[in-house]
Amino acid sequence: MSDPDAHLLIVDDDERIRGLLQKFLMRHGFLVTAARDAAHARRILAGLDFDLIVLDVMMPGEDGVSLTRDLRKTSQTPIMLLTAKGETENRIEGLEAGADDYLAKPFEPKELLLRINAILRRMPEIEAADTAPKVLHLGPVRYDIERGEMWHGDDLVRLTATESQLMRIFSKHVGEPVSRVQLVEDLGRDRGQAQERAVDVQITRLRRKIEMDPKQPRYMQTVRGAGYMLAPD
Repeated sequence: MSDPDAHLLIVDDDERIRGLLQKFLMRHGFLVTAARDAAHARRILAGLDFDLIVLDVMMPGEDGVSLTRDLRKTSQTPIMLLTAKGETENRIEGLEAGADDYLAKPFEPKELLLRINAILRRMPEIEAADTAPKVLHLGPVRYDIERGEMWHGDDLVRLTATESQLMRIFSKHVGEPVSRVQLVEDLGRDRGQAQERAVDVQITRLRRKIEMDPKQPRYMQTVRGAGYMLAPD
């Protein structure tokens, strides 16, 4: 079931694909706006907020990866990249730029629908016990579990949808290692080494926002043979 209130932005220079995606997603209950290229998308984004952006990578002018990287400077709106490039290095490049998921063309529309819904479900409410900590302290960084917000001093740290979901997952298992396989499953991804590598990329990005020295992590630790563990103060 799709979220009937979710507003999606489709960005693709192929008019036929853009139209087909717009009609398909509207039939499944979404409000959909379409843009023909990155410049058009920027003009739309200047006046509207969206729940998710479906963004083609290979476009004339500014490509999708570059647009993703720039949007991540000011926005945490989830981004799904679409491209004919399906090689692992291309997927990793997109994820490193800040995308939440990556789907190679050609694809089944139903798979796109499932992935979009999976991304939109990544912000569940946490049912925490009254005795559980409400805020996790990670050196100068603090994470408000109930609000799903991360702060560095008085500055709000922008988290992508995937980063927010990772923090919620780790908040449920403070001081306990969580395997890469479990993280892939909890994120709603298909199992496989490519998705586990994608989790590694997301953890690397998250460490940059938490750690004083991301190469020697103190709070987002790697537990050899067991996965990753959040170890707050």
